[in-house]
Amino acid sequence: MNDINTKQRLWTKEFITLMVSNLFLFLTLQMMLTTLPAYAKDAFMASPLQVSLITSLFAFSAIASRFISSKALEKGKLRLLLYVGLLISLAATFGYYWASGIAFLLFMRVLFGIGFGMTSTSFPTMAADVIPIKRLGEGMGYFGLSTTLAMSIGPMIGLTLLQGGGFTPLVIITIIINILIFPLAYVLTSKVPKRVIERPVSEQAIAEPKPKSSFNKRLILPSLLNFLMSITYGGLLSFMALFGAEAHLRNPQYFFLFNAIAIILVRPFSGRIYDRYGHKALVVPAAILMVSGLLLLTYASSTGMMLLSALCYGLGFGAMQPSIQTWMIQEVHPQQRGMANGMFFNSLDFGVAIGSIVLGSIAKSTSYTVMYRYSAVALVLFILIYIVMQIAGKSRLQAKTDSDNPGSSVAG
Repeated sequence: MNDINTKQRLWTKEFITLMVSNLFLFLTLQMMLTTLPAYAKDAFMASPLQVSLITSLFAFSAIASRFISSKALEKGKLRLLLYVGLLISLAATFGYYWASGIAFLLFMRVLFGIGFGMTSTSFPTMAADVIPIKRLGEGMGYFGLSTTLAMSIGPMIGLTLLQGGGFTPLVIITIIINILIFPLAYVLTSKVPKRVIERPVSEQAIAEPKPKSSFNKRLILPSLLNFLMSITYGGLLSFMALFGAEAHLRNPQYFFLFNAIAIILVRPFSGRIYDRYGHKALVVPAAILMVSGLLLLTYASSTGMMLLSALCYGLGFGAMQPSIQTWMIQEVHPQQRGMANGMFFNSLDFGVAIGSIVLGSIAKSTSYTVMYRYSAVALVLFILIYIVMQIAGKSRLQAKTDSDNPGSSVAG
C-alpha cells in the first residue's frame, strides 16, 4: 500500500498564495536593493561608505528584527507580526520618495529592514505549517523558487524603471506591489486553521517535549554552514559587475539569469531527494558544485565559460539553500519554526554582509579573480566542518549504543 503522505496535496490554495505573497515581498526588496545605491550616489553625492551603508544597515536591522519576530511567533502572534511588518515596509517605501538627504534615506533603510525582517520570517513559517511533513523538502524547495524568481527579475525591473522613467515611477511600482501583499495576507490569516502539530522527521525533535527555551542548540551547525555558503553569494551579488569589467566579459548580469535557471531546474529534484534521503545526500555534492562554479568563474575568458560557471554554482546553490532551511525546520519543535526560519535568514544576511566586506577588502589588495578563489575557501571549510561533525555524530551514537548494550561490544 502506498504511503498515505504521498497522497497529501502540496499545491493547495494556501501554499500558492504564500508563494505569490513571498514573491511580491522579495520583489520590493530586490527592486530597490540594486537601484538605491545608484540613486543615492547621483541624487545625494553619497560617498562609498554611505553607499555601502544602504545595504549593510538594512541587513543588520533585518537580523535584529528577526530575533524579536521568532519570539513573537512562538507566542502565536503571527497575524500581528505579519501586518505590522507589512505596514512598516510600506511606510519605509513611501519614505524613499520623501527622502531629501542621505541620512533620512538610511533611516528608511533601517525601517524597511525591521519590517522586512518581520514579514520574511512569517511567510516561510506559515509555509512550513501547510506543507505535508513527508513532502517538506520538496515543498520548501518550491517555496524558495518565489525568492529565486524575485532575485532574478527584481533587479532587472528596478534598473529598467530607474533608467527609463526615473526614481519616482520605481517607488510607485514598488508601493503598488507592497500594497498587493495585504489582500493576499488577509486571505491567509482570515481563516487560519489550527496548527497541525505533525511529528518532525528528526528523531531528536520527536522525543522532545514542548521547548522551554527560545533557542535550540541543534541549529548552530546548519546556521554556521549557511553563513559560510552565504559569504560566497555576497561576493557574487556585490562584485560580479566589477569582475566582469576586470575580466572583459560582456553582460555579466547574465550570470544571475543562468544561475536562476539552474536553481529552478534543480529545486524539484533536490527536494524529492531530501525527503527520501535527508541532507546527507545533498549538502556535500552541492558544495562541490558551488566550488566548481566559483573556480570556473575565475578562469572565464568568454561569456560561455561564465555562463557554465553560473550553471554549476546555481545547481549547487539551488540544492543547498532549501536543504539547509528544511534541515533547520525539522530540527526543532513545531512551535520553534519561526525561530528556525529567523536563524536561517539571519545567517544568510550576515554571511552576505560579511562576505561583501571581507571579499571587498581582498579584491582591493589583489583582484576580483583572486577574490573569488579565496571565496571558494569558505565552501571548502563548509565541507570539512560538515564531514567532521557527521563523523563525530556517528561516534557519539555508537558510544551511546555501546553503553546501552554493553554486552554487544564484547567479543566471543
